[in-house]
Amino acid sequence: MAIASLVLGIVGVVLCFVPIPGGGIIGLICAIVGVILGVIARKKAKAAGQPSGMATAGMILSIISLVITAIAVIAAVACVGMIGSAIGAATGAL
Repeated sequence: MAIASLVLGIVGVVLCFVPIPGGGIIGLICAIVGVILGVIARKKAKAAGQPSGMATAGMILSIISLVITAIAVIAAVACVGMIGSAIGAATGAL
């Protein structure tokens, strides 16, 4: 599970920067699953007394991907709102 978390974290970080259609959604899903798998893998590794570095790295990469995607979505919503209010002001709709 730690390897899957790390791979999904890497995929999520890469896809949040690649401008392909649906890339952000796929990256977001990968990041959420990566966080869940990372948490589970860390708990299992700590219970077995094994190192949990790979699970921690996957979890951190997934969290970074979630944060970057959230910032991108907030910025996109803000841009659409600004454009909408500019169009409304230009046409006198407001």
